[in-house]
Amino acid sequence: MNAQFISIDDTRTPKNLIENVLVNSSCATTSNSTGSGDTFRPGKQSFAYFNSNGSSFPFSEGVVLVTSTAQSAIGPFVSDVNEGASDSPQWGKDSDLEAILGINSLNTTVLEFDFIAYTSSLSFNYIFASNEYQYNYPCQYSDGFAFLIKEAGTADPYKNLAVLPNTSTPVSSINIHPEIEPGTRPGGINYTGCEASNLSYFNGLNTNTSPVNYAGQTVVMTAQSTVTAGKKYHVKLVIGDADVRYQNSAIFLEAGSFASKIALGEDRTIASNNPACFGEKITLDSKLAAANYTFKWYKKDNPAVILGTNSTFEVTEAGNYKVEATVKGTTCILSGEIKVEYAPEILSTNTSLLQCDDNADGISIFNLNKVDNIVKNNASTISNEGYYETLANAQNKTNRIATPGNYINKSNPQIVYARLENEFGCFKIAEVTLQIANTPIADPDPIHICDGDEIQDGFYHFNLDTQVTPQITTGLPSGLTATYYLTANNALTETNPLPNIFNNTTAFNQTIYARVINGPSCYDVVPVKLVVNTFDPPNFEDESEYLCKNDQITLSVDTGFSSYSWNTAPSNTSNSLIVTTAGNYSVTVKDANGCEKTKTFKVILSEPATITNAVINDFSGNENSVLLEYTGVGNYEFSLDGSIFQDEPLFTRVASGTYYAVIRDKNGCGLSNSFILYVLDYPRFFTPNGDGYNDVWVIEDSNLLPDYTIHIFDGYGKFLKQMNQNSSGWNGIFNGQNLPSDDYWFNLTFVNGKTVKGHFSLKR
Repeated sequence: MNAQFISIDDTRTPKNLIENVLVNSSCATTSNSTGSGDTFRPGKQSFAYFNSNGSSFPFSEGVVLVTSTAQSAIGPFVSDVNEGASDSPQWGKDSDLEAILGINSLNTTVLEFDFIAYTSSLSFNYIFASNEYQYNYPCQYSDGFAFLIKEAGTADPYKNLAVLPNTSTPVSSINIHPEIEPGTRPGGINYTGCEASNLSYFNGLNTNTSPVNYAGQTVVMTAQSTVTAGKKYHVKLVIGDADVRYQNSAIFLEAGSFASKIALGEDRTIASNNPACFGEKITLDSKLAAANYTFKWYKKDNPAVILGTNSTFEVTEAGNYKVEATVKGTTCILSGEIKVEYAPEILSTNTSLLQCDDNADGISIFNLNKVDNIVKNNASTISNEGYYETLANAQNKTNRIATPGNYINKSNPQIVYARLENEFGCFKIAEVTLQIANTPIADPDPIHICDGDEIQDGFYHFNLDTQVTPQITTGLPSGLTATYYLTANNALTETNPLPNIFNNTTAFNQTIYARVINGPSCYDVVPVKLVVNTFDPPNFEDESEYLCKNDQITLSVDTGFSSYSWNTAPSNTSNSLIVTTAGNYSVTVKDANGCEKTKTFKVILSEPATITNAVINDFSGNENSVLLEYTGVGNYEFSLDGSIFQDEPLFTRVASGTYYAVIRDKNGCGLSNSFILYVLDYPRFFTPNGDGYNDVWVIEDSNLLPDYTIHIFDGYGKFLKQMNQNSSGWNGIFNGQNLPSDDYWFNLTFVNGKTVKGHFSLKR
């Protein structure tokens, strides 16, 4: 059961731990080994030898430094939030650790020694384990440790090697931990947790079967540094609690991993983003004096083939390269290795860029960006790092052309150089030859169109692709395209291109410029004259014409146009058309420029009306009215006497009498039938004085009415007279006596039940 956990031997001296366990190499000389740490427990030390003891711990053996007694590192892991409380608070501080990490240290454990290496680098492997990998402690707390190195006997500052790879960030439980979820820790303290930090360097949390008594630990880390062969260095390995002595931590150092190695530099691989460039020669340098060493260079997978025996070696192809250097007169063999991969070749294309010249001086404005993709073969992974006027500038990446989109050439022809780079910084140079185009295009004939909107002001739109481009490119090599500009300079610099549907900005006549291109190159800049013809003939407004029933009319427009086309008679090319039916007719005419104008005639049918009835309101004095009822299609006016006409069929304030009504068609299509009607009324007074005027009160034309009876009364309702349609009227006499001047009343009753009541005056 105990074989599941590491074993600890805390009886060994610092010299034994350094020389026989950690270093244990003929390639480094150590001296002055010392140690300090836990002294308050008799017979116990906080630094010790450890052995995996058959457990799963990654190192089979090595040296451990602990912030408590070394025996506390033996597994399994047992969580104890009060762990460390029994440690002595007097256990030492370390000023170097505090200076490097900026902490307040206590319970520190230190191993120190001097060494002389035979090569230019050293490294050793270690694991950091801590009980602070619990709850939310890694969000806030970490014990501190450092691997410090400096040249011995100097006041130089220490350099800390216990850092995250390729950074200066110290290794700690704060800087390496998993995501901490919200939770509650002992004492009922709630916490929010925190995001993971450098999770790839965290090996995981431990359980009660762990070989060591720590909550979690890092992966195997490597501390390394460059040194100068033959020079003495001082190394200090130190760990300590930070601020409080709770929750112990430990550093496990792998036995024999403190080794001098030949530093050949970082691997040159695609994965590490720094491969060698295609065709590049890489010089590997051992930085060792040839007088003191013998060398052997080879590929790691083929050690039998010796590639070189000098202190340097030139690499020209990919591979895992290794060097062994034997210190002359010793058994010390130093080694170093490096992996070299090559980036793919950057494929490039030398090209030409032709530009047009507006004044034939051989100098123009080139847009170098137009060949960006051509020179790099359209490879998306290759970037164009600019254009340069000399090859040397392109190679050194100096004096880049500042405005490649508006570059004025210095001569014709002229070569500029494009620097192409891949994602690894490798480059290749492509040449771009700048030339003035020598492919003149004849100026096209003016492009004529008609002003096609209602306002004939000389402004209209051109479809440049369909109306202009074919006239420019016909007879030229295929593949040419044209873009249009307001000015020749805009065409040269490709500034403010015009839209394909272009509305001219100068009335009637305007010149624009076509830039004809062949791929990225300019073929020629051509002036194009645009002409807008107007056509606005007089008296060409739409009209309405009236056609009398069973008649015909002639529709016509002026003579003198180039052509005529009637919508209902395409074969009729004259200026007139005879029509016999109502409907919509139009004629389109053209002038000498082919511009069109259309006039529409609305032919409306008209006919004489037929009066069918008259609705009469009479016996009402000034309120008498007549409404004529009729049939017919036309525009009519109405009359009661055939002389005076009005636009409405309703007549008001009609005097009593006999009328012969008639309706007249305003469009000249004739009169209706004559319709006789009678408007009746009673007289409002009579004067029975024998002068022959108004001597009797009688209703005129009453013989035309249906049978009726009239009863006359005085103002007191006394019945005076009864009459009918055969009566000759009332003379104002009752019972042989002339009645006095006064108002008298009557009731007019028809056989159909209609009754008319009124009053009149008798005047003497």
